[in-house]
Amino acid sequence: MVSLPPMNRIIITLVALALLSACTTKDERRASVKRPIIDLKLKTTPVKDQGRSSLCWVFGMLATIETEHLMQGDSVNLSVAYVARMALRQRMQDAYLSRGTRPQHLRGMASNALALIAQHGLLAYDTYHVENNSIFASLVNKTYNLCRVTMAHREGLARLHERFNDLMDNAIGSLPKTQYLYGAGYTFGEFGRSVCRKDEYVALTSFTHHPFNSAFVLEVNDNVNRDYFYNLPIDTLVAITERSLKAGHPVCWEGDTSEEGFDFVEGYARLPLHSTAPTQEMRQMAFETLRTTDDHCMAIVGLAHDSQGKRYFIMKNSWGTDNAFKGFMFMSIDYFKLKTIALWAQQDCV
Repeated sequence: MVSLPPMNRIIITLVALALLSACTTKDERRASVKRPIIDLKLKTTPVKDQGRSSLCWVFGMLATIETEHLMQGDSVNLSVAYVARMALRQRMQDAYLSRGTRPQHLRGMASNALALIAQHGLLAYDTYHVENNSIFASLVNKTYNLCRVTMAHREGLARLHERFNDLMDNAIGSLPKTQYLYGAGYTFGEFGRSVCRKDEYVALTSFTHHPFNSAFVLEVNDNVNRDYFYNLPIDTLVAITERSLKAGHPVCWEGDTSEEGFDFVEGYARLPLHSTAPTQEMRQMAFETLRTTDDHCMAIVGLAHDSQGKRYFIMKNSWGTDNAFKGFMFMSIDYFKLKTIALWAQQDCV
């Protein structure tokens, strides 16, 4: 047994007390939160945890697709790891062909996830997944290093892809040759098309520096593919979201989570008390003055209200289940109006 000097024992005791106090405070915050009255909640797969990865755009879009199929009676749980692998491969190749001028990263929007599914297909979660999604943060740097080595030797794409497959197979597992589900075999493309049809989802936004009822390339950094978004008034986006949910269809949301009112622990995203009701002009000004930022992506899976009649959308997050509502959040309609960057909704609901 090792005996610690008195000062060391004091330091350890103080650290332990600080940690206990932090845990207690977090537990108390969770326990004190009031749950709104749930008006409607769609079926979902279990909440996942993206860890330190920047893959919310994959988690949010796949969660939306999963709920869409669950509401149709079709049990589907989809592989984030496969979509992330394809994204890394594509961006590594782009970096190589641009002689390293394009940065390697894994940020994106839900439109990128849909494009990757259309191009590379999809796998089920049980077929291909990792236990800790934080691994993708380190794989970004490792794949860029592969790109640099292959560029230095001018070895071409075939050698680059060979190195990439070796890295990914060792880090997160090799890919199967076939996707099996309920005893039937599918190619990756067949499975992808079975869960997400081409043009099934339409990308929507709401800003006045472009005319309404027209499409434009949304000017945010994570729109890496320069995808077009159809521009509608924000009240119309609220109506589309409510109509979709009432018809049993989830909606994918992307927007600003850097506000003080976005509190994952308590499970709420809401504006400060007594805030002015957001207008189209207010959200435009917040965007133009860089106070509304493109931070995060989640699935909208329900409707709720509180005792004062304030309405909320129920959000399925991808930050694990350590909050007041087991990973779900309640976003006020006012927060949605002010801080939404983009939506992806079923074509039939728009």
